[in-house]
Amino acid sequence: MYDPAQLRTFLAVSQTLSFTGAARRLGLRQSTVSQHVRRLEDATGRPLFTRDTHSVELTEDGEAMLGFARRILEVHEQATAFFGGTRVRGRLRFGASEDFVLTRLPEILEGFRHRHPEVDLELTVELSGTLHEQLAAGELDLVLAKRRPQDPRGEPVWHDRLVWIGAERLRLDPDRPVPLIVYPPPGITRALALEALQRQGRPWRIACTSGSLNGLIAAARAGLGVMAHSRGLIPPGLVRVPERAGLPELGKVDFVLLHGRHRPSAQHAADALAQAVLTGGERLHRR
Repeated sequence: MYDPAQLRTFLAVSQTLSFTGAARRLGLRQSTVSQHVRRLEDATGRPLFTRDTHSVELTEDGEAMLGFARRILEVHEQATAFFGGTRVRGRLRFGASEDFVLTRLPEILEGFRHRHPEVDLELTVELSGTLHEQLAAGELDLVLAKRRPQDPRGEPVWHDRLVWIGAERLRLDPDRPVPLIVYPPPGITRALALEALQRQGRPWRIACTSGSLNGLIAAARAGLGVMAHSRGLIPPGLVRVPERAGLPELGKVDFVLLHGRHRPSAQHAADALAQAVLTGGERLHRR
């Protein structure tokens, strides 16, 4: 009933929220992407997206289809690998941003290991900025991280906004510097937060620095200050800082997959894991 090609297109559109972006990711014409979505909507008998000239959003039925599409494609991939006799082998060095520590990324990696047992997966969890540096140095084969500002590279997994978060009881004194909880350099979120405050002319001070997301969360829950964080990944026990606090807008952030080019032998394994992440991408920002 549901064509895997159409489901892949649906997932690409749902993750990029753009028919143009989905076409670029899949190497298809935009008209083909529109056709795939239209045929899938005909098959379900339900609209999956609301769209106009400015935006694309999932409908309630589209949200429901996300889980079904992911499971259908996972089973389809398993059957293709089993009957096609294709086996991915080798060592794959995968880097994931600290942002994904509290998400369901382990489920995606577990599924990948089950489907490709002959791949030796080495996982590095680091700051996005550090992962970019390691990828450029040839120390990683595939990276899932925030995209640096003005950097066009990378395959979008999803777009989000950065917001200020802190303990619910926290109150900021407008006459005192903003207490910041930040990653150390070269953290991308850190840089964006400092740049936003500097543009506003708002004084700030570093209240806590930690290279661990759990360390930052503990400091925020203790009420030591505020931190910039992805809106879709706000940890339990923390809330968005109210607009009345007057903190500056932080803008958008892209989470992307980047491939290394230093080890061609790892390319097949990297492609397989990238597909698994793209297929299950909604699990990275839904608990």
